[in-house]
Amino acid sequence: MSPTQSIVVIITILIIIIVIAFMLIMNRRQLHEIIGLDDLIAKIDRMNLDADIVNLDKMDLAGESLTTFNTWRKSYEQTANKRIPQVQELLDQAAGQNTSYHLIRAHKNIKQAQAIMQSTFEDAKNTNDVFTELLESNRENQMQYDDLNKKYQKMRKQVLAGSFEYGSALDKLEDELTNVESDFEEAKSLTAQGDQVEAKRVLSKIRAAIISIDNVLPKIRADRRELDTIFQNQLKELTEVYKKMKASRFCINQVDVLAEIKKNYELVDNAGQLLTHLKIEELDQQIKSIKSNIAALYQLLENEYKARPFVEDNQDKIQRLLSHQQVEAKDLIQKLRHIDESYELTHNELEASRKLELEVNDMNRQYTVDTQNLADGKGVYSEIKASWLHILERLRVISSKQKAMAQDVDGLYDAENVAIDSINRYKQEVSLVYRRLERKELPGMPDTFVQMYTLVVNEIGHVAKELNQVRINMEKISNELINISDDVERLKREADDIVNSASLVELTMQYSNKYATNNAVRVAQKTALQLYSQEYNYKEALDTIATAIERVEPGSYQRLENLYYSEKTNS
Repeated sequence: MSPTQSIVVIITILIIIIVIAFMLIMNRRQLHEIIGLDDLIAKIDRMNLDADIVNLDKMDLAGESLTTFNTWRKSYEQTANKRIPQVQELLDQAAGQNTSYHLIRAHKNIKQAQAIMQSTFEDAKNTNDVFTELLESNRENQMQYDDLNKKYQKMRKQVLAGSFEYGSALDKLEDELTNVESDFEEAKSLTAQGDQVEAKRVLSKIRAAIISIDNVLPKIRADRRELDTIFQNQLKELTEVYKKMKASRFCINQVDVLAEIKKNYELVDNAGQLLTHLKIEELDQQIKSIKSNIAALYQLLENEYKARPFVEDNQDKIQRLLSHQQVEAKDLIQKLRHIDESYELTHNELEASRKLELEVNDMNRQYTVDTQNLADGKGVYSEIKASWLHILERLRVISSKQKAMAQDVDGLYDAENVAIDSINRYKQEVSLVYRRLERKELPGMPDTFVQMYTLVVNEIGHVAKELNQVRINMEKISNELINISDDVERLKREADDIVNSASLVELTMQYSNKYATNNAVRVAQKTALQLYSQEYNYKEALDTIATAIERVEPGSYQRLENLYYSEKTNS
């Protein structure tokens, strides 16, 4: 056998093996599918739907329950009498075909059986659920009926036993309870007729009604107590208190209290109608509004009652304070007028004091009106208390401002004396500075010093002239004295610099003579001498000669300067 023939034989054998293996695998898989479909049919059998139908027939169903039962019984009969036999026939054919390896025909029958069985099994499960619910509904409805009836009887007993607690709402409550009782009769009748579905719906309605009534009973009791007891007592108390306060000469004009009380009585009556018709949400809003109104009336009366002791205790005190402050205001104005003749009041003190006096007079007039209203029985204590508290606070502020103004103007006399002493002292200091430079017998004085000296002398003379005027502006003079003080100190420092620089020039010039043969030193001596004796620039002259000797003898000027200041300190 040639190699080619051998290869063909091998390939043929492999193909045969593969085909046989595929057929075996497909055979086994299709067998499992047939078994699976048989299991589904067995599951449907185990649902015992035939027995459920027999039991449901015995229950004499009616209405919606009967309609539901008939619908799903037809579905099951279709399944049991047509679909399952059809599937079993297909499975029998597929099993025989699979065994004889007619795999493709077997596969087709299996797929057809699976398509039928998919919807059939779902329908069977749904039918089983419906039948189970129908079978159990009678027992469940009876249990629910008994439970709800027990709660209802307890609730009805509670309402009847405490009927007085529900006031005008009782009739409506009894109507609600009667409606629930009618629903119980309907549920009982439907159950007896076998319409368990409709009975269940009615029982759900009963449950909702019982829960609703049970929830609203505490609110009805509380609201009835508010309307019939609490509000009535409060309005009665407000009426009595108000009349007693009027008899005690209280005046309340913010609102018409009796009219407000009458209005709230009407609101309570209206709320009673809402209670009668069980309009609970609207009733809650009405009660909240009445509570707010009554609280406001109590607060109004309380404010007046509490304000009276304050007014009575402080009436004489405020009169004394106002009288005292009027005298203080007049005295301050008189004092300011007198001071204004000699001093310029730069902060409008006189105008400010007059405004304060007017305010005190206005408060006194208001006080007079308040006391007259009290005498006439027309005074509203809370308003008078607020007014007098404001007066007390303003009197405190006004008194503080008046004292501050008095202290400020009192200081003008002392400030003037201080200013005069300062001017005299500055004159003396400037004179001493000038004489000190004269005693030094310098060739002349630098222009900068002369200008500064002239400026300071003029400033002193200007302020001295201002102090001799009929009306003095002490604020302006005080500012000018501050400037003069700075300028005098600067003049002193300038004089010290001139004296020190001139003395050091003389000392350094003497020391530089030891280097008179040095040309640079000779030139520096000549320049420094010109700056010293002709230009009076002592600082520049010192820099010139000091630089020259430092170059020929480093450190020499520093020793001379240290020696000079050391001797000056010890002298």
